[in-house]
This record gives sequence, structure tokens and C-alpha cells, in this order.
Amino acid sequence: MKCPFCSSDNTRVIDSRPADDNTSIRRRRMCDDCRKRFTTYEKVETIPLIVIKKDNTREQYDRSKIEAGILRACYKRPISADAINQLIDDVETEIFNHEEKEISSSVIGEIVMDKLKDLEAVAYVRFASVYREFKDVNTFMNELKKILDK
Repeated sequence: MKCPFCSSDNTRVIDSRPADDNTSIRRRRMCDDCRKRFTTYEKVETIPLIVIKKDNTREQYDRSKIEAGILRACYKRPISADAINQLIDDVETEIFNHEEKEISSSVIGEIVMDKLKDLEAVAYVRFASVYREFKDVNTFMNELKKILDK
């Protein structure tokens, strides 16, 4: 690891511990040449994931798109930021647990809806109305009846 201050390759780890999110390691390092200290984070490298869209185009997986959709669905709902972040992490974990190089956007949408259903009913219906592209009030009502029957 190069020192960010003097660019020396002569650095060493003086402390290691899990980072706040428990998905990475925080390392305190010290440069043996200039004696300055700095922090690095080590995270598991994931395989690049390609998302197959509805029109069969492919694009690289982007967590921020899932985050934006969930935030839109949870807008002005009594859901804490921690619960939303945990939901996004859970969705991402399930996506990567498929261990595939490609995943359909419809599979991702179903995972998100499944997790939202357990979190908050209104957020679930909001997400489902966009994701399933409800054409009329009847399809919307059918989805509501499914929730009410449970």
C-alpha cells in the first residue's frame, strides 16, 4: 500500500478491526518513511453483475437505482432511514447470493417487492404500481385485495 503523503511503498498495518457496517475491514497504517498515519478499508470484491432489462438490453448493476426506487416508494412513510438501508442491503445480498453473472430486472423487482411487503404495505403498493405497470384501477384493486387477504 502506497503512502498517500509521500508515495512510499514502505507502510505497515498497526491496527485492524471490522468497519461500522461489518462488511469491510478498517486498517490503520503507518508509513515507515514519513511516519504519518492513514486509514484504508478492505472490502470483498464482488463479481461484476449485468442486469437484463425488460427490453433485453444489458447494463451493469447499479445499487443506486434500487435505492432510488425504494426511497421513492417509502417517501413520506413512517420508515426509518436505518430500516430503508437495511432493506437495500438485504435486497443486494439476495441478488448477489444468486451467484450469477447476469440477472433479470424482473427478478430484482420481485425481490424488492417481497422485502417491501414485509416492511410497509403502502410502500409496497407504490413500488408495485410502478414495477407492474398497472394499466387500470382493477389491476390496482386486485393487488390491494391480495394484501388485505393476508
